[in-house]
Amino acid sequence: MAKTMQPQELIDSAVVDPTGNKLGKVGNVYLADATRQPEWITVKTGLFGTKESFVPLSGAHADKDGVHVRVDKDAVTDAPRIEADGHLSAEESAQLYKHYGLPMPRTSPDGRMDDRAQGRGRGQDEAGRTRAGMAPGTDTGKKGRDAEPTMTRSEERLNVGTEQVETGHVRLRKYVVTEEQQVTVPVSHEEVRIEREPITNQGGERAEIGEDEQEVVLHAEKPVVNKETVAVERARLKTDTVTEDQTISGKVRKEQFEVTDDDGKHRKS
Repeated sequence: MAKTMQPQELIDSAVVDPTGNKLGKVGNVYLADATRQPEWITVKTGLFGTKESFVPLSGAHADKDGVHVRVDKDAVTDAPRIEADGHLSAEESAQLYKHYGLPMPRTSPDGRMDDRAQGRGRGQDEAGRTRAGMAPGTDTGKKGRDAEPTMTRSEERLNVGTEQVETGHVRLRKYVVTEEQQVTVPVSHEEVRIEREPITNQGGERAEIGEDEQEVVLHAEKPVVNKETVAVERARLKTDTVTEDQTISGKVRKEQFEVTDDDGKHRKS
């Protein structure tokens, strides 16, 4: 769904041509003098976004995937090389409108856009450039075309720490098993034996011939088994902290500087 273009929201947005090609990212936004609406944007192109080309916002709209413009990639690539210093002269403005085949808008009597038309939003400097609208990583320092350009190089770094996380659960439980036990216990029993002794005094016993019988009760011990439950051991769960070294790796991005001269030669540093 298209949305209203706000200057402060356009910076670093992707720029897409009618065929869906991504042209680059928005660097600066220029407002029209009469309407105070965005009229031109600069698109950062080339390796590391070191080049900026002016692209008209006539007929463009902002969507969730970026700014959709009416000019194609080839037209932007062949656009006149104009320094995006926050001020368009009358000649530069006419040159851009002629290149894109657009009619020149009504401006001030001398055909120049005043300083307010060159910036966007608030915080403009003397040359009309909006400080908030400058490309990230660029420092104006001095104002005007004689300013010495500087660029800040940034890089990502890994910040590594630790946090406590659950790695699992350990449970302690007891269960019942049955096993066979053998215990040796001594038992005793009674046995019968006959003791014989001679009778020497015949006068004290009356002798008779006949049958007789006597009975003796025998006893014996037998093992008796009883069970009892006794506590034999106590167990508890404890945790020990073990420290070990782990190597963490990750991909980080960093910016590099590259200088390109008019002959197309590249120098990296």
